[in-house]
Amino acid sequence: MTTPSDAVQAFWQTFKQSTGHNGDNYEALSCGDSPAMQTELAGLIVEGRKRATAGLLRDFIEGGEKMPAVGDLVVVLDGAGTPRCIWRTTEVTVKPLNQVDDQFAWDEGEGDRTRDWWLEAHRSYFSRAAAREGFVFTDDMETVFERFTVIWPPQGG
Repeated sequence: MTTPSDAVQAFWQTFKQSTGHNGDNYEALSCGDSPAMQTELAGLIVEGRKRATAGLLRDFIEGGEKMPAVGDLVVVLDGAGTPRCIWRTTEVTVKPLNQVDDQFAWDEGEGDRTRDWWLEAHRSYFSRAAAREGFVFTDDMETVFERFTVIWPPQGG
């Protein structure tokens, strides 16, 4: 893990002071592959529409990303690297991408929230990653499906 920015560290300290949390075990991350997408997705998380995310298992195994686990705390960053909220991971499932179900597509909160829209958007997203990173993307690639709940700031906070 890289050292968090001053802004992330200050955000975390404010969270700890506001909630009485006494640990420093967290990740800071953004969702998406461009600053515009990262800002859009952070906004969906903050507003309560997005409560799930997905990533290819290969990124956790080969790419060195930390595999999510239930109870993990994550500082969500927008495209400028500004911390927006903190989520707690509530569920992690690994299965092929094409086994996504309607409820997960809805919970991810993007587009029209249908499974068809979700699959098309994620095929496009992961195909871009495959082109950049030199791997072959297929619909049956093992995917990490993660659900979460925003724990801070409180709604309306």
